[in-house]
Amino acid sequence: MAASQVPAITRPRLEAASPRYGEKVIYWLLAACAGLSVLTTTAIVISLIVPSIEFFGEVPIFEFLLGTDWGPTFTPPGFGVLPIVFGTLSVTLWALVFAIPVGLGAAIYLSEYAGPRVRRILKPILEVLAGIPTVAFGFFALVFITPQIQKIWPSFLGSEPGIFSVAAGGLAIGLMIVPIIASVSEDSMSAVPQGLRDGAYALGASKARVSTKVVFPAALSGIVASIILAVSRALGETMIVLIAAGNTPNENLLENFNPVEAIQAMTAFIATTATGDIATGSITYKTVFAVAMVLFLMTLAMNLLSIRFVRKYREVYE
Repeated sequence: MAASQVPAITRPRLEAASPRYGEKVIYWLLAACAGLSVLTTTAIVISLIVPSIEFFGEVPIFEFLLGTDWGPTFTPPGFGVLPIVFGTLSVTLWALVFAIPVGLGAAIYLSEYAGPRVRRILKPILEVLAGIPTVAFGFFALVFITPQIQKIWPSFLGSEPGIFSVAAGGLAIGLMIVPIIASVSEDSMSAVPQGLRDGAYALGASKARVSTKVVFPAALSGIVASIILAVSRALGETMIVLIAAGNTPNENLLENFNPVEAIQAMTAFIATTATGDIATGSITYKTVFAVAMVLFLMTLAMNLLSIRFVRKYREVYE
């Protein structure tokens, strides 16, 4: 047969014979959802930036960020934000002191020790804890945690905690963020290939050694992300801090880390002042937005740090 008579090879068409309008609708709906989240974040930032700029037009930025005289509703007012920044960091620190060991311990147990039946029972119960309203945590801290701390507080450490204390608020927030650390860390540990565990067991390693020396390092990126996510959640908590830790700023910055002292967090100031009797457009009104901007930037920094850690310590297994 002549070369000119060889039949041409026809390639099958991979695209659909007719337009799939349903897929296009789904595509645009998903794109709209993604765009809505971006627009919402942008709108929040703009709503904070405009009053904040007006605030810093009246109050020097260094006086606000580095000052320790806090009393924007007093006469004369003070606009040094450090006391409530340190109060926020203090209650977050005490929350992490409790939540990190408990959350990671629960994650290691669920991932490495618990059987499938126990895991199916315990993990949903643990995750239900994350759905409890924060106001319930606050009243639990006020009526249960605080009295228990007062009972067991050693006399040689000085005066016992009062009705409001950073220790009670920190423990309550710690209980709230335990499910975040435990659930995300357990998912990260469960994603570690079983071959790594089998190889360690074949070399004679114990379960505890496999958990801490093999699985934990392999899942480090997810564990770090869970902790930073919990920190961001703790920084933004309002009701627990307001009910359990009080609303009293300490101009002595180190006193904010004393577990028996009451503190004022940034979220508590925003909640009490924004719902109070203040004139719109006044300097006190603008202070709320300036404090909210500082809190937003702190949370944003934690999220960016989380992304950086995840990318740096991510392990890729093929």
